[in-house]
Amino acid sequence: MKKVISNRVFLFSVLILILVFRFEYIINSFLLLFYFIKLFFTDYSIAAGQCTLNLFDCFLSAILIIILPAVIVIYRKSLRFLNSGVSFSSITIIILFILYVFAPLITTSHPEFQKNINVTKLLPPLSSVDQIHSLKNHDALGTYFSLKQKVIKNSFDDNLLFADSIKKDSVLSYFQKGQRYSLLISGADHSEGDFKISRKHFLLGTDEFGRDIFSRLVYGARISITIGILSVLITFILGSLLGFFAGFTGGILDSSLNRLSEMFLSFPVIFLIILIIALFGNSIVSIIIVLGFSGWMGLFKIVRGEIITLKEKDYFLTAKLLGVGNFKLIFSEMLPVISAPVIVNLIFQFGNVILAESALSYLGLGTGGIYPSWGGMIESGQSYITHAWWMILFPGLALFFTLFMTNSLGNRIKIVFNPRVKK
Repeated sequence: MKKVISNRVFLFSVLILILVFRFEYIINSFLLLFYFIKLFFTDYSIAAGQCTLNLFDCFLSAILIIILPAVIVIYRKSLRFLNSGVSFSSITIIILFILYVFAPLITTSHPEFQKNINVTKLLPPLSSVDQIHSLKNHDALGTYFSLKQKVIKNSFDDNLLFADSIKKDSVLSYFQKGQRYSLLISGADHSEGDFKISRKHFLLGTDEFGRDIFSRLVYGARISITIGILSVLITFILGSLLGFFAGFTGGILDSSLNRLSEMFLSFPVIFLIILIIALFGNSIVSIIIVLGFSGWMGLFKIVRGEIITLKEKDYFLTAKLLGVGNFKLIFSEMLPVISAPVIVNLIFQFGNVILAESALSYLGLGTGGIYPSWGGMIESGQSYITHAWWMILFPGLALFFTLFMTNSLGNRIKIVFNPRVKK
């Protein structure tokens, strides 16, 4: 079957779409960056107080959305992954990458933003409500702070309210669940006056607190990917180092580490994770450490087995008899051999960590409700499954596609390193 589109074209198209639909936001982000640099040189103390993770996240996303298309064009021939044809795994990888890097550009609200819950709660997908944004204090704030209010997403906004409908005559009237409220204005239209009136769209609906499901889904991807990568890194360090030392040195160290790994494998991992989290709390750092520590045993067994098998090979024994040093043996003979099974194992472990984190969040032991999590979204949606199915469906699909992608990618890499598996 002929491949119609490459990963490079797909990624480039998505980036262009973000540039087109979020052009105004990107321009405002660069203006905010300019005024921040100006403030940094004119009043360092105020600028230092403005330094937050959300601010730099916004700046980085705006810069990368400009740089990345240029990088794709310049290195279009050397990036092998981007030149290959699209597949389900590659599309999922690209989408997760886009969500992770450009979350501030993709979403239009803070994942924890809630206001006028009687109007916004449990709205189905593709819903919209009227929103009234007060402009009275914008000029008094100054250019930098006015831009910051437009660009940086907050969990609450006193100058914004939602309504089921709006009626505009001598006064501005808005309705919330049948109740009529009025605002005294000197002038009101869609672009000027005391208030700005527009429509707020909820692509995937809202939850029981009126929070945007799409925004929570995007930022939930960040949490899952971050926990997955850092936990796998801990697993890689522990499993590979302990497995290498056990297999290379042998003797009592090998026996002790092997029995230790078997002891951990015989004990249900989920109980160990719950025990540690109950003792040390369920912060995001503790989740990363616990999930990383709980997965080293499998990688330890793989590395140890590969090293022991390699030590018995004729070419390895010959190199050792010829006087090749241990350092050179490790980097020239051992690492190339064990790299393939290690990479495949880590990819599968990444999927297992994401699933474990979602399971912990579902049980209320995840990131503590501070950050949106796919598992936590599924748990909160189970109470509304009969009349708010979208609260479970969309995070469930995101989790399913991510796990399917990791398993599919792991199988493909396994075939690349060992073509006999395909046969």
